[in-house]
Amino acid sequence: MIAVDPTNGASVLAAFGALGVLVVIFAESGLLVVGFFLPGDTLLIPAGVLCAGSGHQPPQLVLWQVLMCAAVGATAGAQVGFLIGRRGGRALLTRTSNQRLKRGAARAEELLARYGHGKALVLGRFVPVLRTVLHPAAGALGVPGRAFTLWQVVGGLLWTQSLILAGYALGSSVPHLDRYLLPLVAAVVVVSLLPLVTEIRRSRRSRRPSSGAP
Repeated sequence: MIAVDPTNGASVLAAFGALGVLVVIFAESGLLVVGFFLPGDTLLIPAGVLCAGSGHQPPQLVLWQVLMCAAVGATAGAQVGFLIGRRGGRALLTRTSNQRLKRGAARAEELLARYGHGKALVLGRFVPVLRTVLHPAAGALGVPGRAFTLWQVVGGLLWTQSLILAGYALGSSVPHLDRYLLPLVAAVVVVSLLPLVTEIRRSRRSRRPSSGAP
């Protein structure tokens, strides 16, 4: 029996390959609570690396299969998340005791209000936590279905395909990069959290009272 850690991208890839990419990205793109704990960026880039092969070792995954599975998982997952939000997501977001989920929902609502549907749905794909709650939040907030579908597909394709191809390019140009997947995953985690940290700092500054206020 193979022990698989669903929160570990390398474990998922080793056990399930491209199919694991589809399932994990589907869940992270719209299944509230569960999606928070799954890898996203830290699954896509290593998957691209494994598609490139290294040295005398042939590729461990097939690039077109990984690209297709990631695209299907991202777009289908977001659509399911939107339907969940439309049919009762606001009640779930209101009643939940999960503070992480509440903060994510508040940021999603702020992002949709500040940037509009298109820009928010594209940019939100690249921010951990936010990309899980954004699609149910869009459904709960009444974003029109056609606009949501268009922009979530654009965002999902940009996010998945760019990260997989970036991993593939790295794997093709750096010898034996597959031996250093753990440091690579750690670097991806740090980089992927930067937009979230920036957004939190900006939000805190905007809430801070002006020094010239009476």
